[in-house]
Amino acid sequence: MTRTAVVNDYNHPQPGATSTLTLDEKVAREISNNGISRPKGYTVSFHANPEVEKMHFGPKHPMKPWRLTLTNKLVLAYGMHDAMDMYIPRPADYDEMIEYHKDDYINFLRTITPKDKLELENNQWPYNMGDDCPVFDGLYDYCSLYSGASLDAARKVTNNQSDIAINWSGGLHHAKKAEASGFCYINDIVLAILQLLYHHPRVLYIDLDVHHGDGVEQAFWSTDRVMTLSLHKYDKFQFFPGTGGMDDTGPRNNANPGAHHSLNVPLQDGIHDEEYTQLFKDVMDPCIATYRPTAIVIQCGGDSLGGDRLGCFNLNIRAHGACVEYTKRLGLPMLVLGGGGYTPRNVARLWAHETSVCIGTNLHHSIPSHTPFIEHFAPDKTLYPDLSHPARYDNKNTDKYLRDIVQNVHEQLRYVEGSPSVQLQYVPSDLGALREEIEREIEEEKDGRDVGRRKKERGAGGRGEYGH
Repeated sequence: MTRTAVVNDYNHPQPGATSTLTLDEKVAREISNNGISRPKGYTVSFHANPEVEKMHFGPKHPMKPWRLTLTNKLVLAYGMHDAMDMYIPRPADYDEMIEYHKDDYINFLRTITPKDKLELENNQWPYNMGDDCPVFDGLYDYCSLYSGASLDAARKVTNNQSDIAINWSGGLHHAKKAEASGFCYINDIVLAILQLLYHHPRVLYIDLDVHHGDGVEQAFWSTDRVMTLSLHKYDKFQFFPGTGGMDDTGPRNNANPGAHHSLNVPLQDGIHDEEYTQLFKDVMDPCIATYRPTAIVIQCGGDSLGGDRLGCFNLNIRAHGACVEYTKRLGLPMLVLGGGGYTPRNVARLWAHETSVCIGTNLHHSIPSHTPFIEHFAPDKTLYPDLSHPARYDNKNTDKYLRDIVQNVHEQLRYVEGSPSVQLQYVPSDLGALREEIEREIEEEKDGRDVGRRKKERGAGGRGEYGH
């Protein structure tokens, strides 16, 4: 048959010569260009169930689980999965969630549907459900999926299968024992820390979200087995949740083992990179030296970035990541969780960057062209846009105010008598009941009553030997 101009010989292009590379070849090229390899001397695991990405709070709600899709696509496009153990965790089951939460609340989450609102008295949801915490199709599945991922990550750490375990779907720090709060339904952080306490005497919880980590602080209010450190915007009346002031340091009674174990860094609008990272180091150093944790959980809420829909800081991605890097260098077992963040493209950039911090690699600025949904990172399509210029908020944090915060943290740590001596015999699941019992005993001591009988009935050992 005569060859025509329409029919031309086809020569297969050499790899790298054109844009016709397969996806695997493109990812392999990114792995090589970014110098990605498995970390030496430690193991990083990545825990992600793709089903959680499909959940939808509603068209006008600021929480968008789809931000996890963007995050995971960036992680895969850069080839970072090649440096980690990748897990698709199972959902948490009912028994795992009632390790902390009340069973009637979990039963409500398990059975409620949006249609049930028609049958409610006064058309009001119980358990603080409503506009911030809507009832949507698949709500219970959503809760069990992100909680299961945090539990799986914690177990990999306690089993020595992972030194750093990442779950970006977790970090929902506002949920209380028997109610939803601040877009959070199940407190996966508390469930994960309870797992860690089976093996670790002391856990330090760090919260980088722009909102105070009130749910985690409340859960471990009366124990010295967990120290909480939260850096957040604070305004008692104008900014959610209105807690976490400088004087909120735990129970007022020094006889309570949790006294001075809740450390808060309440910030004003507009803090910048250098101030934030220096402040983080200035409060972290004395915490580590005094408390000597054996494991760390860090919540990496992305709403502390500049330009966030609900945030009010002026931080860039690298400054936020510097706090994760600083924590990683301590060499302690570490659980890395997500949290807030309401500008999805920047949340994805942040968590991709902090994944690279965990595996010890530096990523190129330009987002790989083969990244799915890359148009969402337009127009610059870079991993590190300038999020602080122009600044949306004036910086109201004076040098004196920041010094006062550091001084206050040092002052509170003076009351912490070093690391508590712990016999790992039992970790009670009902933290609230134990806290109430301890507080009753303290009141009885003030009244001069005999509390020896109750201590004997509860078993040998001081209060500091029990995890909450």
